[in-house]
Parts: sequence; C-alpha cells; structure tokens
Amino acid sequence: MSRILITGGSSYLGQHLVPLAATAHTVHYTYHQNQPNLTATGSQLDIRDETAVSTLITTFQPDIIIHLAGSNRGSDMAAVIRLGAGNVVWAAREVGARLIHLSTDSIFAGDAAPYDETAVPTPVNAYGRAKADAEAIVQQHANSVIVRTSLIYGLAQMDHGTRWMADALAQGQLVTLFSNQIRNPVWVNSLCHALLELAHHRYTGILNVAGRQVLSRAEFALRLLDYWQLQPRDTLTIAPSDGRWPLNCELDLQRATAVLQTPLTGVDDVLAMNGRIHSA
Repeated sequence: MSRILITGGSSYLGQHLVPLAATAHTVHYTYHQNQPNLTATGSQLDIRDETAVSTLITTFQPDIIIHLAGSNRGSDMAAVIRLGAGNVVWAAREVGARLIHLSTDSIFAGDAAPYDETAVPTPVNAYGRAKADAEAIVQQHANSVIVRTSLIYGLAQMDHGTRWMADALAQGQLVTLFSNQIRNPVWVNSLCHALLELAHHRYTGILNVAGRQVLSRAEFALRLLDYWQLQPRDTLTIAPSDGRWPLNCELDLQRATAVLQTPLTGVDDVLAMNGRIHSA
C-alpha cells in the first residue's frame, strides 16, 4: 500500500481519481475552496503557497504525488499553474516522491498533428504557455511523468463542459460547436486507471494518455448531448472555430499503447459499453 497525495481533488478528474486510489492506498487530497465529499482525508491548500505545499508534503510523506491542481481561467491562472508546479516539484524532490503531472494537448498550435511525445510545445494562448512552462519545471524532477491528455468526460457524472452546454441551451443561449477543432476525448475512468498504473510504473518522461478515437469538438459534443438526452437544441449551431484556440491537437498514442495495460477506449466504444450506441 502506497501513500498517495492528489492535488486538485475537487476537480472533475480528482473526484473520480481519489476514491479509486483510496480502495488500495493511503490517500490524502487537496482542494482550493470547496471540499468534496470523498472517501479520503482532504486539506485546503493554495498551491501557490510554497510554505503550505512544503509543510503538507513533508508532513504526509507521500510515496507518489499526482498533481492535478490547476486553472484554465481567471487572472491567477498562470500563477496557479507555474507556481503550483514549482512548489510541488521542489517538495517532491525533498521527500523523494514520484511525481505524476497532468498536462494538456493545448500546449500545441494545432498545425502539425498528430503530436507524439517528442513534439516541442508551440502554445498559442496564455493557458497553453503556462502549461508548457509547467512541463519544463516538472522535467527538473527525474522521477516524474508528464501526462499529456485531452478533453475529459464521464458517463456517471456530467463533465463541466457538458454541464455548461446543457445549462446554456436550457436558458436559450447560443452555443456554437466547432467543426474544425480535433481532439482525442478521454474517458475519465480510463485516465484514472492510467494515472494509477503510471504511479507504480518505472516509466519516466512525457506520455500521451487520451482516447484512441479522434473527433471534432462538434462530433464529441453531439454524442454527449445524445447520451445525456439533453434538449432543447434550438440555439445550437455548428461552425468553424474563430482561431483563438488550436485546431488539430490529435495526440499520437503509440507509446502509451505499448507502455500501459490500461485500454485507452474511444468515445463510441465507451458509449457502447454503457448501453448507448452512436448512430452516424
């Protein structure tokens, strides 16, 4: 049984990962403001506070740290991402903990897909630049894995993106689904199992972990709208992106397929396993 610290336990991914990890390990998780109801011990933590991060980690003495905490909005986004990564890396090195760090496909410009693990980040916005900087910080810790992933969804609990879309449509707000943004959506169950597998793996470095099915944002969103049986859709439109976000961020999964035993199931297969078959 390992001692695992999970930052960002109140995130969508964290709320799935913490209870799964706690079935076989001693788990402590952190949250920023709102404490979730999870089957493990949690602590409020400002990941930007170097002293607080160091105190928590040296007190808990984790064997493994899975760093999920971050932000993709707000004026403090870059500080949370960059300072948080630095504080966690420093403390992980002090206690000799293995570090699994969650990154994103949004570090790429989207003009040279598919991207493998050797691809150099080419961010086009503030979020991508902060995440790319965090990767560089994490690489200073030898016993670490940088997990680049994609859009995260689940079928037991609605993900935040789908919830926003459902609420906006219910209120009659215009929702545009982008037909030319390409991603590898990843089932939260698959990602959780992959993260825990990597926690006890000898692999170090960058690893792409996402779903094997490549879809446009529009194709993906319509599948989830159908799964959750969300209506009405009178204010739903499909159009090309305006270019503020990367277009094709497809991740090459050949290395992950070789390294991991966890299957990286595609969206349609996940839906079929859960009793819903997508009709093209």
